[in-house]
Amino acid sequence: MLSPQSPDASLLNARQAQACLDAAEEIRECYRVLEKPGLNIVGEILRGQGKFYEMDHYPKKDVYDKEHDSQYYYHAHRRDHDEHGHFHLFVRHAAMPEALKPLDGPEGDDRVAHLIAVSMDAWGYPTELFAVNRWVTDESWFKAESVISLLDRFCIDHAHPNLAVNRWLSAMVQCFRPHIESLLLHRDQVIARWQEEKRQTLPEVLEDRDLEVTGTIVLDMKDWQKALQKEQQRQLAGQAVNRSVQEQPEP
Repeated sequence: MLSPQSPDASLLNARQAQACLDAAEEIRECYRVLEKPGLNIVGEILRGQGKFYEMDHYPKKDVYDKEHDSQYYYHAHRRDHDEHGHFHLFVRHAAMPEALKPLDGPEGDDRVAHLIAVSMDAWGYPTELFAVNRWVTDESWFKAESVISLLDRFCIDHAHPNLAVNRWLSAMVQCFRPHIESLLLHRDQVIARWQEEKRQTLPEVLEDRDLEVTGTIVLDMKDWQKALQKEQQRQLAGQAVNRSVQEQPEP
């Protein structure tokens, strides 16, 4: 299977790099306020939910932000994978342009776009991002570019089940937006190749249980933040050189 391309911070413009860095600081702040009383992301999602069962959604009935029409839930089912569980992140109908029509899956007011999944370890920290086939989440299927256009619309802006967790998830989408974009574009490549090799129609591929995860990218917050800071410094140095050249008197 094709491998998704890891993002390159040097390809980001100044605005994009700063947005990722701002989100990284938000993530660190969420960790700070959780860790002070000994809490973590996963623990807060499972708090008061009873025994943790595979495939069940946590919290029960998912988390919705009606203002932003955003949704997420946490669960586990990847027995062959080294994770505690993972988040699935969505935006729903009201957050989408009316003209955006799915290629398959729920339509009209039932439209729902799966943005990305965030894999977590047993200590409550993210380990990777991954994209999935349509049948996994029963989503409305849009081209990668359409889903990418919706990333800025994901926002969970309330305190249920935990404000820090909700702010963390919202910031994760912004901090690792280049990773998500890469996974979504790669997802479409995998689907197209599957169609060609299996001689299946698009709806057949999207329901093929032999294709579940289309690609993963391992997360390393420290390395990504360092790469962003290095690129930002390079851009600032370049701007300083340009100013110096412009300020030199004409001979």
